[in-house]
Amino acid sequence: MARFLKPKVDAQIHDQRVDEEGQPFIEHLLELRSRLLRGTLSIFVLFFPIYYFANDIYRFVAAPLIRNLPNGSNMIAIGVASPFVTPLKLAMYTSVVAAMPILLHQAWAFVSPGLYLREKRFAVPLLVSSILLFYLGMSFAYFLVFPVVFKFLASITPIGITMATDINQYLDFVIGMFFAFGLAFEVPVAVFLLAATGITTPQAMIAKRPYVIVGCFVVGMVLTPPDVFSQCLLSLPMWGLFELGVLFSRLALRNQGPAPSTDVEATS
Repeated sequence: MARFLKPKVDAQIHDQRVDEEGQPFIEHLLELRSRLLRGTLSIFVLFFPIYYFANDIYRFVAAPLIRNLPNGSNMIAIGVASPFVTPLKLAMYTSVVAAMPILLHQAWAFVSPGLYLREKRFAVPLLVSSILLFYLGMSFAYFLVFPVVFKFLASITPIGITMATDINQYLDFVIGMFFAFGLAFEVPVAVFLLAATGITTPQAMIAKRPYVIVGCFVVGMVLTPPDVFSQCLLSLPMWGLFELGVLFSRLALRNQGPAPSTDVEATS
């Protein structure tokens, strides 16, 4: 019997220690500065080797558009400094995306000392799944959405108009789409956090499913070109990810009782 009670007692002792060992506000600021500096340094360390391959990376990013350009059309650089500034900007964005695991690890290292043991057990899987879902959203946009979007845009080009996209404007467009789909694929994590923190329950979210579906299609309408197929490519995955988040929340929190008490009486 003592073997089963010991983990619960250890959790109560850990949570009580978290409440008692608070740091002064200045120390929190110094710790935050240290984490921000480490995250920024990781971005700059990754930037230089990535910038060396910036032109190759841009060709890879521009491939979905180039494949759908009319014969004889090419991308153009309108700005005088665009051939230099655009690869530089792309290298910086790529460095941030590549450093995302390091940045999230620094964020975790900053907040983890103040988390209870039950919260820590959920935090690590959520951290890993957030990274993977963000990359999955970007891959979904590149391999499935971009070919459809650019094929549609090329098909509606008026007769007599040559489609020649500026390299800097194209980069701004795809970066916005990458981050939009990456954040949209974080829906399961957001749903689980809402349920785990007690803001709402899986049952309440299921009851609001019609509003969620409408919201998914509104987001798809805003973030994608004005054709139904492109909108569905974002709306339907968001809806499916919402359902996945609700299902995971119900399974993970089904046997989860109330947060353990940190009172002295609980440990006596």
